[in-house]
Amino acid sequence: MMFKILILQRYYNLSDEQAEFQITDRISFMRFLNLDFQDKVPDARTIWHFRDVLVQQDVIEDLFDTFKALLDRERIIAHAGSLVDASFADVPKQHNNRDENDSLKGGIVPKEWSKSKRIHKDTDARMAKKRDEYHYGYKNHIVVDSVSKIITMFCTTPANVPDFRAISKLIPGMDNDLWADSAYNLKPVHEQLMKHGIEPHILKGNTKGHRISDADRLENTVKSQVRVRVEHVFGFMKSTMNGINRRCVGIKRNTFNIGLCNLLYNMCRYTYLKQAKG
Repeated sequence: MMFKILILQRYYNLSDEQAEFQITDRISFMRFLNLDFQDKVPDARTIWHFRDVLVQQDVIEDLFDTFKALLDRERIIAHAGSLVDASFADVPKQHNNRDENDSLKGGIVPKEWSKSKRIHKDTDARMAKKRDEYHYGYKNHIVVDSVSKIITMFCTTPANVPDFRAISKLIPGMDNDLWADSAYNLKPVHEQLMKHGIEPHILKGNTKGHRISDADRLENTVKSQVRVRVEHVFGFMKSTMNGINRRCVGIKRNTFNIGLCNLLYNMCRYTYLKQAKG
């Protein structure tokens, strides 16, 4: 029941207090949790404690892999090729002065911070810029099955880590062919993929002083028709699951939140695919 509460909380992007209230207020929530009107509803503190136990035990990857194994047994995952991409998971910005930020960038927590202050400070989150937008927090790096659009592997990094640097952690979830955007079009990435027997289908991009040819643009168009399917995954998370942003402190808690979000997406996708098969 407690884990199902986390599922509801993640799907509707509810705080612990909101989750407690909605469970007592909505019959659909009570039915999902198999609760009757006379049953005691877990309070916000209990929900927080249960989630924190899971965070400290680092179980989210095991939970994700357990459900993925079910999908494999039912042959939901096609294994006909993989897609890779990353999305930002923003967290509330920290109000630090310049010296504090410089210290954190060097991996050092300011000595003048008290123990109580450190608890509420996210020393793992980082700032990143994409086009004209600034993001503060983390990145959700995912590998997606090109046919079923099921997430097969994920990892979490601070927001300033370039997408291509997560490739080595994601390779175990990839099939023999990989489609990706131009952010991954680097020699070290190609070498890593080829070393593991993975054929890269990566878009080419303009570089300083060099624009891609018409032939490359045509090739990009063909590759994009496959690669774009990974955007559908992020689109579902943003529109249906109210995004993956959450007020979590530290990479450990954010890894759990992002992992739970990826797991829940797979559950939703599994339900859709089963219904589509009739």
